Amino acid sequence: MDLPDSLTDLQRAADEEGRKIEHLDDGERERQRSVWFDAAARVQEAVTRYAEENGLDPHDVEKRLRQAARHLPQSEE
Repeated sequence: MDLPDSLTDLQRAADEEGRKIEHLDDGERERQRSVWFDAAARVQEAVTRYAEENGLDPHDVEKRLRQAARHLPQSEE
């Protein structure tokens, strides 16, 4: 299943927001957690919309998206 770059970009952005939490103190951590949750919610909305528009199972789309977002594309030979 080929996913649009826009979905992969959203997932990577959400992942990056989540990683920022590790380096913050308690007060900043709570604010960043909210930013991360909002980013994750945008990903979920986009996944659901994409799955519905293409007649796909949203869980399959989400699984493939997480794989795609966490692995850099390999160069094609």
